[in-house]
Amino acid sequence: MGFNHNDHYHPLLLDQLPPGPGVALDVGCGSGRFARRLAATGMHVEAIDRSGPMIDLAGAAGSPGPGTISYRQADVAAEKLPEGAYDFISCLASLHHVPFDTVTRLRDALVPGGVLAVLGLGRPSTPADYARALVASPVNALARVVVYAGDRLNGGVDPLPAAPVHETFPPMNRIRRDAARLLPGSKIRNLLFYRYLLVYRRPEDDHPM
Repeated sequence: MGFNHNDHYHPLLLDQLPPGPGVALDVGCGSGRFARRLAATGMHVEAIDRSGPMIDLAGAAGSPGPGTISYRQADVAAEKLPEGAYDFISCLASLHHVPFDTVTRLRDALVPGGVLAVLGLGRPSTPADYARALVASPVNALARVVVYAGDRLNGGVDPLPAAPVHETFPPMNRIRRDAARLLPGSKIRNLLFYRYLLVYRRPEDDHPM
């Protein structure tokens, strides 16, 4: 069925954009759905993924404008990112593929006032986490049926395949602890559909050396 948890949270991620079009980095872009959403706001987007076939697929879809998109195959854990270059950096279900401390490189790649937005996955580790997961199961099943029915009524499902899935997730208590240590002032919000939202804004007076 066509319900995609990451796509569902695209509007929430777009709400985190700083003012102005600017330059964005989309980490783990997959088939490029969110990169295209960013370009539609006027952002100039660098979209990277370590899967060559996904980069080829994303590039074939083009850009809706008015912003531009450049795709390249790269592993963010090994990529040398320019410091103070991006107004917005997004990671959609990709941070758990690399060591969490990769966020320090993403942090340093932001301009002052720039925003890092992570839509991540983590294992429940508190009673509240487990309660949320319990509630999510029936709601998720209903959402899948509704989206599937809508797709059928509108001529079929989206033909673009999903990116490869990595099923090993860190526990939420470790994510919260490491985020507080490595991204001071960041905020983590638990979401219903098996995701959390981490938002970090680089201080305006924190200029690259």
